[in-house]
Amino acid sequence: MKILVAEDEPLMSAAIVGRLRGEGYEVIVANDGREALKAIEEERPDLIITDILMPFTSGLELIGVVKSDPAMQIPVIVLSGMGQEATVMEAFELGADDFLTKPFNPAELSMRVKRALKKIPKK
Repeated sequence: MKILVAEDEPLMSAAIVGRLRGEGYEVIVANDGREALKAIEEERPDLIITDILMPFTSGLELIGVVKSDPAMQIPVIVLSGMGQEATVMEAFELGADDFLTKPFNPAELSMRVKRALKKIPKK
């Protein structure tokens, strides 16, 4: 399973990537929203984990692009330090599948990733 991690904070990105690779996932890293959009087109990940506040393209814009294309049935987990209710609601309205607030529990991230990947339609 291929997971795209869109996170502009290097330490947070390294923590997420280390956890996911340790569990055997193939992980693609995007340091900003523009890189994330390119990676989605080129790599077609099975799951996207995205921050909200990123340079060039926000996580909310990223969710909107992914969820507006019926051909892309990719679950999206939003991982953000922004715990404001309005932002969470906007992410869900755009189609986000799950939301975790930073700092996060690595075991909880793993559980949510497994749960999101189970929901993927079989090809």
